[in-house]
Amino acid sequence: MTPGPSTSAASNHSPPGAARKGSSRFLSNLGADVPASLVVFLVALPLSIGIAAASGAPIMAGLIAAAVGGIVAGSLGGAALQVSGPAAGLTVIVAGLVQEFGWQATCAITAAAGVVQLLLGISRVGRAALAVSPVVVKAMLAGIGVTIMVQQIHVLLGSGPAGSAVENLANLPASITNIELHAALLGLTVVAILLAWKHLPAAVRKVPGPLAAVALVTAISVPFAPGVERISFSGSILDAVALPELPDGNWRAVAFAILSMALIASIESLLSAVAVDKMHSGPRTNLNRELMGQGTANIVSGALGGLPVTGVIVRSATNVEAGAASRTSAILHGIWVLAFSAFFAGLIQLIPLSVLAGLLLIIGGKLIKVADIRTSRRTGDLLIYVVTLLCVVFLNLLEGVLIGLALAAASVLWRVLRTAIRVHEPVPASSSWRITIAGSCSFFALPRLNRVLHSVPEGKDVVVELNADYVDHAFRESLVAWRDQYTATGGSVELEEYGNTLFRDAEHRAPQRQEARELPLPPRTSRNAGGATGEDVRPGRLPGVLAGISKYHRRFADQVRPLVEDLAEQQNPDTLFVACVDSRVNPNLITSSGPGDLLTLRNIGNVVCHDGQDASIDSALSFAVKALQVDTVVVCGHSNCGAMKAVICDAEGAGNKDLGKGFDAWLEHARPSYLELMAGHPVAEAAAAAGFSRLDQLGMVNVAVQLAKLDQHPVVGPALAAGNVQATGLFYDITTARVVLVARDGIEFLDPAQAAVKKANVGAR
Repeated sequence: MTPGPSTSAASNHSPPGAARKGSSRFLSNLGADVPASLVVFLVALPLSIGIAAASGAPIMAGLIAAAVGGIVAGSLGGAALQVSGPAAGLTVIVAGLVQEFGWQATCAITAAAGVVQLLLGISRVGRAALAVSPVVVKAMLAGIGVTIMVQQIHVLLGSGPAGSAVENLANLPASITNIELHAALLGLTVVAILLAWKHLPAAVRKVPGPLAAVALVTAISVPFAPGVERISFSGSILDAVALPELPDGNWRAVAFAILSMALIASIESLLSAVAVDKMHSGPRTNLNRELMGQGTANIVSGALGGLPVTGVIVRSATNVEAGAASRTSAILHGIWVLAFSAFFAGLIQLIPLSVLAGLLLIIGGKLIKVADIRTSRRTGDLLIYVVTLLCVVFLNLLEGVLIGLALAAASVLWRVLRTAIRVHEPVPASSSWRITIAGSCSFFALPRLNRVLHSVPEGKDVVVELNADYVDHAFRESLVAWRDQYTATGGSVELEEYGNTLFRDAEHRAPQRQEARELPLPPRTSRNAGGATGEDVRPGRLPGVLAGISKYHRRFADQVRPLVEDLAEQQNPDTLFVACVDSRVNPNLITSSGPGDLLTLRNIGNVVCHDGQDASIDSALSFAVKALQVDTVVVCGHSNCGAMKAVICDAEGAGNKDLGKGFDAWLEHARPSYLELMAGHPVAEAAAAAGFSRLDQLGMVNVAVQLAKLDQHPVVGPALAAGNVQATGLFYDITTARVVLVARDGIEFLDPAQAAVKKANVGAR
């Protein structure tokens, strides 16, 4: 990752002045980083205290974690603008650890989790953490939010929370019955202020809402509710520093807790970093370095008696919105937290617990996002979301996440491996049954495949349309066995393939996914495919073009209809494409164009006649330029052209097949191209240098000659001179399936890869 401006430093190999440049950049960023750090500090202060209270940890543990997260993670992490500290996402797991092992043992677990994070970062597995399904992470946060709210509502009502969500829900009627009115009013006032904060004038909203709500309601509580329970601790942040202690036994549970904390803290930090990257245009996060920074911060925080540290999206977003320019802002925010905790700790003890409970209710509520629920419903992941949320609330955080991940993986497996297999009875105009198979064809689909195949009556003509992205040997073997059995009883089976993976490949090699083929073009007839002498003319089969039309109606007509509906009454092509009649040249294919894009003129040798020599060509040119007002006229030749062969044979006395006087007369339009070839036309020289044969050199020269004829045409010529139309020459090399640009004086390879190869070959020669 590119280091942030504040971390640039001169090394032994730095050029002169590099240190001064880094220093000046640091000083220039201070103008943005200092104000931003103060804003983040004001947001982090009440949140850190509230999270410590919700976790059952000492209050100062939250401030220790905030200071360490800002200074250590901010200095060593891989995210330039992310701010780290205690996060609401770990309150549930920390509260459970404190209850089971005690606070100092929880600190040891935090430090050990930091070591695991550090090792993960060194192992460069940071990006692997992003493989967690987003719906599971969102549901996890929502479950944490529900847990916090269920817990803190008891504190707001003046009671103590229980250890689990089930107990908290069961004890809720008793807390309502025994409500402490002053505490409840203070907490509800905080809730009301925070809910209304976004509707206040912009000048007021420059002060962070959490800070304003906590400070204002605390000030009200001092004279009007002096008896409410408040935060209590002894000493300053320096007195709160405590060395961790090893847990007493139950090492299996300790190891489980270490891994749980490390994984959850890592995932939350990395996802927060990715989200922050989308909010600014500065350097992107180095995820492995961020893991190492977070791990080091947790080692330090655990060693000093602080809460676990993660990247926090609320503080990070505040940092970006406040205009921070570098990681200096996060570091300074940690310094401000440390200074405040050391010199103004007494002010913290004025805050009522119900005030923090009101703040945490809002924090918990913000973790539950209606937009996430709508998205999961729209994408079919609502079950995963609900199950994960409920398991986090009623079991525990790690079990809920693991169950959610397992459910998400099962969902993906079902969607990926599910194969759509359907049978279509023949329509009145057809005698063939159709079986359509689409998706991943593996042994998972065999039960459905066999059920569908055996539903076809015996003795019918069956077309199996296979559109597969994956075919394994078991699937192929099952389909072949059915085909052999079905044909033995008097039926017929024809297999048509449209997908990325070829059916025959599954017989001889390990199954694999092929690159997507946007437009599969299998041979239309057995003649084209293998040189057979005849077509399939069994009863019920349509030969040649009619068979292709039948396939078109089955497979593509409904897909093409939306493309041509607007063309039913008029056309507006932008190009006249003059091509040879050769069956191997497909203008729409090589230009990636569709219906209505090309006006096509095809003749032997892709020639253009002078005025009056051929009415069909003149009329096509006039219609294209005058009536349709095309922008471009393209002349496209091709390799191994039969017309060019005939011209060479005729000129060199080798003779031609007797194709009639008309064919011989038509060659007059191409014979000038041979004369240009013999005269050393620049296009011929360029084609020869690129390694093209003499026949293909003539094909390219012919394109250049036809372009020159367009200049003299009474309709096209003036349009070219006025700049209303441009003329372009192309040459389709059938052997490589690549297109070459032909100009009046040379050629250019349009495929960069082909151009590089040709250039290397020329250099070698």
